[in-house]
Amino acid sequence: MAALAVVRDLREHWAPASAEELERFETDVLSGFVLARASAGLADGTIRGDVGHLEQIRTWFGRPLWDMEPADADVYFGKVLRNSPSGTRLARSQALTTYFMFMELRHKVELHRMTGRVVECPIDEMNRPRGAKDAQLRIPPSEPEVGTLFTGWGGELATCRKFAPTARNYTASKPVSGRRCLSSSCPWV
Repeated sequence: MAALAVVRDLREHWAPASAEELERFETDVLSGFVLARASAGLADGTIRGDVGHLEQIRTWFGRPLWDMEPADADVYFGKVLRNSPSGTRLARSQALTTYFMFMELRHKVELHRMTGRVVECPIDEMNRPRGAKDAQLRIPPSEPEVGTLFTGWGGELATCRKFAPTARNYTASKPVSGRRCLSSSCPWV
C-alpha cells in the first residue's frame, strides 16, 4: 500500500494586503472599469450611470463590492430597493453584474492574492431582476451630419455674440471635419 505524500502549493505565499492597498486597488479597479467601458464605445452617460449605480450600492454596503454575497444582494434588491421603480433595480443589477464580470476577467488573480476571495457576482439566477436595458453606444456622426454642423456653425459666425472665440473654435475644428478619425482617441468614436 502506498503512503500519501504532502502536497505543497507551488504558488507564492503573499501577506494579506493592508487597508490602504485595498482602497487603492478598489479605486484602480473602478477606474479600469470606466476606461474599459469607454473603449467599448459606450456613451459617457451610460458609463456615468453605471458608476453612479455602483457608488450607491457601495455606499449602502459600506465595504468593497467584491465582499458582497448573494444574501447581501437579496437584502439590497429585495428590501432596500423594494419600492424603487423596476428600471432602477434592473439598471443597478446590470451595472453590478457588468462590474463583477470586469473584475473576474481582469482582476481575479490579483484580488485573490490580495484578499483570498474568489470573485463571484452576488447577482445570480435566483435574485436577478427581470427585464432588459440596452447600453447606449457612441455612434460617430455621418458625413452629412458633420457638413450640416459646420454649415450652421459657419453661418452663425455673422450673428454670434462673441465672434473671436466662436471663430477660433470654428477655425480649429474645420480641418477635422473633412477627415474621418479611425483611432479610438477621437471623442466621437
